[in-house]
Amino acid sequence: MRELLELADEDAHRRWDELRLGYTESPGDPALRAEIAGLYEHLTADDILVFAGAEEAVFALHNVLLGPGDHAIVVRPAYQSLAEVARAAGAEVTRLELRAQDGWRLDVSEVRAALRANTRLILVNEPHNPTGSLSDRATFDRLVELTAESGVRLVVDEVYRFLEFDPADRLPAGADALETGVSIGVMSKSFALAGLRIGWVATRDHALLERLAAFKDYTTICSSAPSEILALIALRARDRVLARNRAIIDANLPLLDAFFARTAGTFDWVRPRGGSIGFPRLAAEVPIDRFAEDLVRETGVLILPGTIFGDTGNRFRIGFGRTNLPTALERLETYAARTLR
Repeated sequence: MRELLELADEDAHRRWDELRLGYTESPGDPALRAEIAGLYEHLTADDILVFAGAEEAVFALHNVLLGPGDHAIVVRPAYQSLAEVARAAGAEVTRLELRAQDGWRLDVSEVRAALRANTRLILVNEPHNPTGSLSDRATFDRLVELTAESGVRLVVDEVYRFLEFDPADRLPAGADALETGVSIGVMSKSFALAGLRIGWVATRDHALLERLAAFKDYTTICSSAPSEILALIALRARDRVLARNRAIIDANLPLLDAFFARTAGTFDWVRPRGGSIGFPRLAAEVPIDRFAEDLVRETGVLILPGTIFGDTGNRFRIGFGRTNLPTALERLETYAARTLR
């Protein structure tokens, strides 16, 4: 909090000091929406609707766009709610498998084959959670062309956007690529401010935004007033905030490369291309759920079993966006050497 407030400009300081703890504007503070719009090439503040984190945005999108008789296409592995909320809304969901041997990259021909007459949306995640993969530009352009010609809505979960290891690999935002395209963003991942619970939907489809705003009246109604101002501060200083977070990742990647080289045969992974997460495999014949539970209980090191993402390959998500990664890797390596014999 102290570091963030030190980044505030004069206007943001005034907003913070004079903040009244009443209801905020339901679509989101206009100044905040303008800063969010600045993350995109073709959007304005009117193209942004603020939510309580990306989770509420996903929940609202699926409930507004999908219902019984509809069909959605969602990649797997993926954050659980991207598919499960669609199912809960009554839609049938086809999961497109991303495979380690393909670098976890999307195959657009498989997307095309999965299309049906009742397909309403295709949901992808770039950079991808939990693998850290990132489609190349040609693949993304083919996906955009496919959704445009089929009339299916493209929704892109972009919560790790701006953490590409090579900025040249950054893809266009879904909301910029298509008039009806949708981008889901949040302050939690790339900006490292999960406690603010500020997320958003970005789209130039104002009819969709109106439907989402009406749905939001029955969930959170509006966002937290202090969180909106703190998010505004971070976004106005986004170059510095993102540079800080990318520096942590850049310092940790060589440590991970060395770790997986030393532990080859015990762990293996496909090196990510973006984000602060990867999806290694535990090669030993120990169920990853049991290994993860014992690991956190005995060492305090937390990894997320791949079963949470629908994976059956004994994989786990590892995060490397924290400065204490060297300690965590040392404990993980020591524990694995002691228990996986």
